[in-house]
Amino acid sequence: QVQLVESGGGSVQPGGSLRLACEQRRQRTYPYYSIAWFRQAPGKERQGIAAITSSGQTAVADSVKGRFTISQDNAKNTLYLQMNSLKPEDTGMYYCAACFGPPARVVYDDYDPCPSGYWGQGTQVTVSS
Repeated sequence: QVQLVESGGGSVQPGGSLRLACEQRRQRTYPYYSIAWFRQAPGKERQGIAAITSSGQTAVADSVKGRFTISQDNAKNTLYLQMNSLKPEDTGMYYCAACFGPPARVVYDDYDPCPSGYWGQGTQVTVSS
């Protein structure tokens, strides 16, 4: 079993920054391939925006490329998402997920981006003036 606990969400003005964190709590090493961030905007489908493997291979959605950075601290079992230059369209619930697929599938597969995945409860990000 894998438990994912997100933190760091909040309200920020356009142009501001936030850093999300996802702590992975597991009783044993789990063979998932990627750990990722998904975003669900109001009224829209959940979408993969960034993913990373344990070896550091990453994929980032075009909509956030250059503004968002995914990283991890393996010693702390924690995933991060640094979000800069935030826009109102970045508003949504952000979920951490452990996925049995490569980072590119998380970001580019609209049908099943996170097969057999484990999900956190999400953290809300609101970008508004």
